[in-house]
Amino acid sequence: MAMAVAQHRESSSGSNINKHLDNGKYVRYTAEQVEALERVYAECPKPSSLRRQQLIRECPILSNIEPKQIKVWFQNRRCRDKQKTEASRLQTVNRKLNAMNKLLMEENDRLQKQVSQLVNENGYMKQQLHTVNASTNDASCDSVVTTPPHSLKDANNPAGLLSIAEGTLKEFLSKATGTAVDWVQMPGMKPGPDSVGIFAISQSCSGVAARACGLVSLEPTKIAEILKDRPSWFRDCRNVEVFTMFRAGNGGTIELIYTQMFAPTTLAPARDFWTLRYTTTLENGSLVVCERSLSGSGAGPNAAAAAQFVRAEMLPSGYLIRSCEGGGSIVHIVDHLNLEAWSVPEVLRPLYESSKVVAQKMTIAALHYIRQIAQETSGEVVYGPGRQPAVLRTFSQRLSRGFNDAINGFNDDGWSIMNCDGAEDVIIAINSNKSLNSTPNAVNALPLLGGVLCAKASMLIQNVSPAVLVRFLREHRSEWADFNVDAYSAVSLKAGSYAYPGMRPTRFTGSQIIMPLGHTIEHEELLEVVRLEGHSFAEDNAFLSRDIHLLQLCSGIDENAVGGCSELLFAPINEMFPDDAPLLPSGFRVIPLDTKSSDTQDSLATNRTLDLTSSLEPGPATNHIAVDAPSCPNIRSVLTIAFQFPFDSNLEDNVANMAHQYVRSVISSVQRIAIAISPSGLIPAVGPKQSPSSPEALTLAHWICRSYR
Repeated sequence: MAMAVAQHRESSSGSNINKHLDNGKYVRYTAEQVEALERVYAECPKPSSLRRQQLIRECPILSNIEPKQIKVWFQNRRCRDKQKTEASRLQTVNRKLNAMNKLLMEENDRLQKQVSQLVNENGYMKQQLHTVNASTNDASCDSVVTTPPHSLKDANNPAGLLSIAEGTLKEFLSKATGTAVDWVQMPGMKPGPDSVGIFAISQSCSGVAARACGLVSLEPTKIAEILKDRPSWFRDCRNVEVFTMFRAGNGGTIELIYTQMFAPTTLAPARDFWTLRYTTTLENGSLVVCERSLSGSGAGPNAAAAAQFVRAEMLPSGYLIRSCEGGGSIVHIVDHLNLEAWSVPEVLRPLYESSKVVAQKMTIAALHYIRQIAQETSGEVVYGPGRQPAVLRTFSQRLSRGFNDAINGFNDDGWSIMNCDGAEDVIIAINSNKSLNSTPNAVNALPLLGGVLCAKASMLIQNVSPAVLVRFLREHRSEWADFNVDAYSAVSLKAGSYAYPGMRPTRFTGSQIIMPLGHTIEHEELLEVVRLEGHSFAEDNAFLSRDIHLLQLCSGIDENAVGGCSELLFAPINEMFPDDAPLLPSGFRVIPLDTKSSDTQDSLATNRTLDLTSSLEPGPATNHIAVDAPSCPNIRSVLTIAFQFPFDSNLEDNVANMAHQYVRSVISSVQRIAIAISPSGLIPAVGPKQSPSSPEALTLAHWICRSYR
């Protein structure tokens, strides 16, 4: 018997034709038969042989169809579904490639304009060099270099603000799509079909600048709404307050905004901005949100509110968003800042003079965030059963914000310095007004009788990759942490019971279980729950579990990231882990320093971890650091440590001493770890500073010895 090819065809009336594999006869399915088969397919796309036979018995309308024909129908049906899915995927990829191609063509046009401009400038300079009259030459050069400053004296009336807004829009567009800034490609981020976008940094301009453009599957108005809410995606943004908002004559809006930024370390003051933000729609339908600094405060923040901040300058920056054919939007982001690097110690100035740092912390973070929201909205990112992505993002933001609050210790938040000796490397700050609740009327509110105490310090580490160090601290907690201190923090957060004096010492079993909760699409952040297993030393409680649960945020562990910082933040949580759980974050932040200056490299070429607090002061640089080796790899980073502890009012001094000694022991452990994992592995010539002994120090040492034993 000749074999025939199985074929399935659906008529315009909904009937199917199937070619029988054995006798070559066509089988025409009725509409009722197709409907019955579709119902089964919706429940089970690949039924077993027994299920197909059961289907024939239960549906009389299929009694004239053989089981083999039913099998072929399901095969063809699955094949059609697969083809539709693949066709849809290819259409999506094709739209993305078309959008990316358009973006690359625009970038190519911009680069060609830049080349033409450079050629013209080169010819002009050659002409000036051949000019005989030197005085004429100098005058002409002055006329080229000198440009009148942007006048802000009319910033107190709407007409003057509109003039400033239009000038800001023009300058921003010249940076986003023009040649106003000499952009160079961000190192290590080559554009392509699978890339997030095109990233560039300024090569030589006033201040530091970064630019990004990419395709996002959201509408322009939604993207603008997200990007305007800067604290939601920019972790270093403390507060954004709109003082004035009014409509412009062309349908746009003008806002006067006061923005506060956290300082990344304890060694530098925070920044703030007083800016004008202009939102409008261009003639081609593109949506623009541009912003720039205003001189003076006007009706903005008072001097008391800005006392702990250094006023920084935002040069014309913003977002250009236009709709894309087939859905989605093409987004251009420009961040151009002058962070007043003079106000920080010279060793930290690379953080404020590097366009790479601005790109990682602001520009790339903004594009990553809106792409994360877009993929969550479209269902491309699927999380396991449990909390929604918005809840997980909220936990990440609360961890980061709580850590930044502890590092900066602003007076208007209730923080005050309890102990800050100039020769001491650990700062003790206290906050008697600290609230641990995410909502004002939280169900899990804690009656803090005393407040919160923070012990913090910053130091320089050398010849150790920040990503490698943070990964080690994450995976080997027992190398630096004291289980009993973790237990104190965990117990203190339960119903306000402060258990330090009478808490029974506990032995850490060494078992650390990391349970992932979620991560960003680029895996630059990991949110997880850590369970530390412990048992009591007491014989009567030897078999009782003393497990501790921590909510942990880990970021920057990719060694290929350029300019980004690495963080390990954690906070004790209850086993039930409610959405409004109180969080008291502690942890580590490692920020790489850009080695641009050879003089700075020579003055800091050392292979050991050093304390900076007592040797660094803002102003002219002085060399306080001894050089151990004249030549060595110069990977420099600033490590900031902050640990927070709740306390009862009558235990303030005890908790302060315990926190001080514990943070010093953590510093010593991190120094030892940094030496061990550094490529050179050299032993430092001097050890960490020792503090005078105290009963609390002896108690802590006793705990640590028993824990290690």
